[in-house]
Parts: sequence; C-alpha cells; structure tokens
Amino acid sequence: MAATKASKSLKDPKSTKAEKSVAASDLAQAKTADKQTSPKVASKASKALQDPKSTRAEKSVAASDLSQAGAKKKKQ
Repeated sequence: MAATKASKSLKDPKSTKAEKSVAASDLAQAKTADKQTSPKVASKASKALQDPKSTRAEKSVAASDLSQAGAKKKKQ
C-alpha cells in the first residue's frame, strides 16, 4: 500500500523534490526488512508531514519512512 502511494507521489508533477525523495526511499525499502531510512530522508519526511500543502498520500509515505528510521543515538 505504501509503495503504491510512493509511486503516485513520484509521478505527481505537483510533488516537491523533498516529497519525491521520501517516496523514492519508501520504494527502495518496500521489499526489504533490513533497510532503514537515512537521517537526511527522515528529516525530509518530517517536513512533508508538517507541510499543509502535502497530500494525504504524501503524508502517508512520509509517515512510513519515519517508522523505518533508526533510533537516534544519544550523546554521552
């Protein structure tokens, strides 16, 4: 389901560069369980979720990417 939404975001001419980056990351992780969203893409996904112009599908893809992001390490 997320892969379908990601594909639609990539094809949508109204999608921003950041939204397309997030969608591409989601597609790359669609069939593997061992990949994690990079911090750079997680940041873009967070911005997409906060952007009122993002569509529902784009927000769904961004949320999926954030759910696959690695835990942030605490500095000691």
